[in-house]
Amino acid sequence: MRERIIALLGVIKWVLSRNVGRIVWNLFLAFIPLALSFWLFRRGKSRSFVWWLGLVVFLAFLPNAPYILTDIIHLIHDVRAVDSVWTVTLVVFPLHLAFILSGFEAYVLSLINLGYYLQRIGMKKLIVAAELSIHALCAVGIYLGRFPRYNSWDLITQPDALVDTVVKDLIGKIPLAIVFITFAVLTILYWLFKQVTIGVLWQRGAIDFYLPADKVIAHQNKTLKHE
Repeated sequence: MRERIIALLGVIKWVLSRNVGRIVWNLFLAFIPLALSFWLFRRGKSRSFVWWLGLVVFLAFLPNAPYILTDIIHLIHDVRAVDSVWTVTLVVFPLHLAFILSGFEAYVLSLINLGYYLQRIGMKKLIVAAELSIHALCAVGIYLGRFPRYNSWDLITQPDALVDTVVKDLIGKIPLAIVFITFAVLTILYWLFKQVTIGVLWQRGAIDFYLPADKVIAHQNKTLKHE
């Protein structure tokens, strides 16, 4: 019995040592655009040079959030490598699930903040177009991160190589198919997560997180009229 417990603890240690460092780093990258989205879209800042620079950084790092979805390959690897059903059930699945959900939720909240900003400046009609455009850009970013293994900062450190890869790779049928499938997955998952997130926020009375102040008042007045 003691030997089995020691062996189980050894497996758990292996799973954690193999994944924790990567998870912490990837979540850090995923939360950079989320933090920027609050600074850019929630604080009523004027669109100065610094604001536009922040927007560029936001867009450059944003693909890191949905990129976490591709780390499901590590979940599959760990499930295959670990013999213990209990370890898979109590450690591997919860660890990877919390990681993937947290990363993608950072993406969802970032775009909700963008939508909030567009509503506030009277450009509500552009929200869907902006979301779809960002899904497309992130699909390209995810491809570049997963296959040629580029990072967000390569836009600065090796822009020529990055542009050359984009031009060469994205004219091929397989890369285009991967990008298109990624775009479709992002669009569907984002819509589902957005509905759940907004539903939870509204259920908790945090409608002002989704709607600007004037929209909240209008919504409340409309609700009162129907009561």
